[in-house]
Amino acid sequence: MRRPNDTIPHPAGFILVGFSEWPRLEMVLFVAISIFYIMTLLGNTAIIILSYLDPRLHTPMYFFLANLSFLDLCYTTSTVPQMLVNIQSKERSITFVGCVAQLLIFLGLGSTECVLLSIMAFDRYVAICQPLRYTVIMHSRLCHQLAIVAWVTGFSNSLIQTVLTLQLPRCGHYRLENFFCEVPAMLLLSCADTWVNEVEMYAAVVVIKVIPVGLILFSYANIAWAVLKIQSSEGRKKAFNTCGSHLLVVIMFYGSAISGYAYMAPKSKSAKLKGKLLALFYGLITPMLNPLIYTLRNKDVKAATKRLLGREQEHGWSMT
Repeated sequence: MRRPNDTIPHPAGFILVGFSEWPRLEMVLFVAISIFYIMTLLGNTAIIILSYLDPRLHTPMYFFLANLSFLDLCYTTSTVPQMLVNIQSKERSITFVGCVAQLLIFLGLGSTECVLLSIMAFDRYVAICQPLRYTVIMHSRLCHQLAIVAWVTGFSNSLIQTVLTLQLPRCGHYRLENFFCEVPAMLLLSCADTWVNEVEMYAAVVVIKVIPVGLILFSYANIAWAVLKIQSSEGRKKAFNTCGSHLLVVIMFYGSAISGYAYMAPKSKSAKLKGKLLALFYGLITPMLNPLIYTLRNKDVKAATKRLLGREQEHGWSMT
């Protein structure tokens, strides 16, 4: 039987242990994370602005890319500011409401990105394998519907997992072995059997991560087959450049996110550090690299940037 105070939160909410066991590392991380966060904000904001202002980027590919950039902005902002505050603070606390909000938002955005990346792979599949029907298939209405499906699916999964996790009794435990609130860390606080929650969590991993990965592999298998049929080397190069950026983003995001489950219940100090660094990678580094990958390998984005900067210069000269 549960005790009456099993689910009463600590007065200060929760303690986020983070990297407090490595004080020297924390100082280095504070500087690095601050720089990476600023780069994430600038890079993803630039993608959103370019996609909105340049008519030549009003295509399905850049519509989904703008969604990804907005998602990454929210994704990092849900954890990084709190992390930077805690590194400089001795308390390292987060309120109960703040932890619940962080848990819901971070998991929802992460789940949405999994689905969105599979939709972006489908868009590339249609563009390369059925180029003559691309504009007919990927019309504006379908793009908006697919984006809505991604966001609804992601936050539905997050809501279910958050509710199930918060129902577990914690029996006064409130120290989270991470720098943000997430489901695996919250499960470790429970003083009851978490078997049902773990089964549900792994089922969600199958639906949110494994199935989208399968769809991505199916899309790229067909893309690879189509590219091999292209006679000209120039055509192959163009097709590779079109898909290379997205494929690299997929590998980074899914690779680090899935690897993180290997350290879900770490026992050794080194395993704890590896798990936290992996969480930091897919929670901050990947969103920072996404706009760099897409802009460095994409002629359309480069051209749109030059046009926008040229327009601003002309406007400035006309004002003088």
